[in-house]
Amino acid sequence: MSHAEWSGAAKFTIDGREVVGYKGETILQVARREGFNIPTLCYHEAIAPYASCRLCLVEVTAGRRTKLVTSCVYEVAPDIEVKTDTEKVMRNRKSVLELLLARAPDAPRIKQLAAEYGLKRSRYPLVKNDKCILCGLCVRACKEIVGANAIGFIDRGAERHVGTPIERASERCVGCGTCVYICPTSAISLKDVSAPMLGIHDHPYDYEAPDCSVCGEFGLGSEIASPSQVEEGGDLKRHQGKGIKK
Repeated sequence: MSHAEWSGAAKFTIDGREVVGYKGETILQVARREGFNIPTLCYHEAIAPYASCRLCLVEVTAGRRTKLVTSCVYEVAPDIEVKTDTEKVMRNRKSVLELLLARAPDAPRIKQLAAEYGLKRSRYPLVKNDKCILCGLCVRACKEIVGANAIGFIDRGAERHVGTPIERASERCVGCGTCVYICPTSAISLKDVSAPMLGIHDHPYDYEAPDCSVCGEFGLGSEIASPSQVEEGGDLKRHQGKGIKK
């Protein structure tokens, strides 16, 4: 049965156990709800999936066809069989981690995942010692959650990196720290967001932060928006000048 031919709930299996998913849900969402461990680096439940890190690969059998898919974007369907730890899955995840080790060998999260998969070093030469793995979480959070669009991808290929437009201090940055919080490899830091910073607090814009579609609040934890910063009804108080205020 194709993805378009059903609605409501779908029964399928993950590693031999029957589970239930709903129309529009991805394999990763169901797997995490059911307690299956599928590693990710570019995924966050508050942001649309991007499938850039490729660590969430699983094997899916639908009818006679078996293939590797990225579980963060592959939607569930009735009667599919999902396997999260086959030899093929593990081999491909290790290959992804080796490539990440060749780019960000000192990133704590990369080293942790590599150790979990039995990798001590990468067989590939060091590309650059850069904690940024281009997962895009910071860029997408700035756009989809904060609504500021202060950062984005710059250049292509081996020179691709994250920065502000034309790599100058961005007047659109509101200094919320969302990019710092959401980065999986600690590639971004803000030394002191309480002090005035060029292009951070002195900007002419006034932003209305979007509400989380799940809880109605900011959605990224108390490190960014405390309950006192959320007005009745779930609206985040507006950013203007320094910090968050009514």
